[in-house]
Amino acid sequence: MTDQPFLTDVKTLRERARRHMEEGAVTEGYTANRENVINILNEALATEIVCTLRYKSHYFRADGINAHVAAQEFLEHAEQEQQHADWLAERIVQLGGVPNFSPEGLLSRSHAEFVEGNNLREMIQEDLVAERIAIDSYREVARYLGDDDPTSRRLMEEILAQEEEHAEDMAGLLKDLPPDS
Repeated sequence: MTDQPFLTDVKTLRERARRHMEEGAVTEGYTANRENVINILNEALATEIVCTLRYKSHYFRADGINAHVAAQEFLEHAEQEQQHADWLAERIVQLGGVPNFSPEGLLSRSHAEFVEGNNLREMIQEDLVAERIAIDSYREVARYLGDDDPTSRRLMEEILAQEEEHAEDMAGLLKDLPPDS
């Protein structure tokens, strides 16, 4: 422990808050490289958009006797991936950036691929692969952000936790699927 107070004196906090008000939520205490963080979050945004589209495709294309349960999971995951995209876009704006929703280059910005699969088994496998990619990349992003941007780190950790649930769901569906599906 040091002899310094835990919190900057209130007068200094008030003065700093008035400086650069146009920066919104980004105060002088923000220590991350904002441009890098915005780029990373835009990559995660692209990943979430691609995953939303893939899950929606799988939802509509799921076919066969075992498809109903999987299709419902696909739809639920598509909705959650869209929510992740919305959260990421909101955070990018808070940081003074512009969320990149452009379809041009979407796949090159995304960590995940858009592989449709030819049958229910392949659809589930592709979704599981994409979730595993998101898990590893988002874990690295959270680690990179560390204490320099705790808000973005917590956001990535919250998304990461849901991606882990999605992976478990897909692994369970795959395990329960008859071999010929």
